[in-house]
Order: sequence, then C-alpha cells, then structure tokens
Amino acid sequence: MAPGDAFYYADEFNLSWLPTLRAMWSPRGQQVMIATPAQPHRRYGLGAVNYHTGETVVRFERRKRRQEIARLLEALLAKHPTGTVYVAWDNASTHEDDEVEDVVRAAAGRLVLLYLPTYSPWLNPIEMLWRHFRREVTHCELFTTMADLLAAANDFFDRHNREPRQTLSVLGAKAAIVV
Repeated sequence: MAPGDAFYYADEFNLSWLPTLRAMWSPRGQQVMIATPAQPHRRYGLGAVNYHTGETVVRFERRKRRQEIARLLEALLAKHPTGTVYVAWDNASTHEDDEVEDVVRAAAGRLVLLYLPTYSPWLNPIEMLWRHFRREVTHCELFTTMADLLAAANDFFDRHNREPRQTLSVLGAKAAIVV
C-alpha cells in the first residue's frame, strides 16, 4: 500500500433492543432475571475498522440494504479524500449491486473492494470488535429506550476512536507507524 492509502475490514451487525443473554454469576440457588421489552425493535450497525490505525466508521441504520452499504462506502471515501481505500468484507448480496458499483465507479479507482471467502467470519477481524461491543454494551442489559441503546453504542465506538490502540488490541493487530 502506498502512503495515504487505508485498509478496512467491514461488516454489518444486528442491534436489537432485546438484551443479548449470556451466562452470568449469581448467588447459589438464585436466578438473575433480565427484563425484556414488549417489542423487539431493531437497528443495524454498518461499520468498518482501519486495520492499521484502529479507527472505526460505524453507522446505525433502520435497514441494511444496498443503499445503506453504499453510504458506508461513501463515508469511508469522505474520511480519506486522497489515496486508495481498500475494503475487505464478506460476500453478502448487499455488497454486490448497482448502488455499490455506482460508488466504486464514482471513486474512479480510489475504492477497491476485496471479498473474503463465503462462510468464513473468522477471516474478518471486525467480528472480534462486534463481539467485544456485545460484551461491553448489550449483554444482559435492557435499555429504557432504543435511543438509549443507540447512545450507548455510539459512546462505545467514540471511546474506541479516542483510543484506537485498544481497538487494535481487540483485533489482534499491531499499530502501524503512520508517516
């Protein structure tokens, strides 16, 4: 990669108002009760992590269609107005369509999409960041409103962008020396 280029791993994740339930400690003979909302409202996180710097770009949307995927790619290009942006992600059908191709064409060679093999999430390090996000934000936690959940999610990624070395640690990557 040339100086000024950026390499991202990207993917999507579901963000449900229903808390993700995990095993947790409780006094012997007592079961911890986790409240759940009546309706499982849902949002989707569309994100990318720079594998060399640890910076993340995450958008929360009501849907994860091709249009939202295209907006994520546009956000990555806007973050890097010069240089080439490489994006490695899975072969989801939303990653290959006219809206995405339009963004690639409009970038005039500045956006290169790399497709990981089908059914191989272990090859995409951003999956580790999603797992860390769930542990820290959503496991066994009921938020009063969807807005509170989105605020907690945004806070998580804001904190990680202030300390990108923490993100690199979660990914198992080493910080690049940026010139």
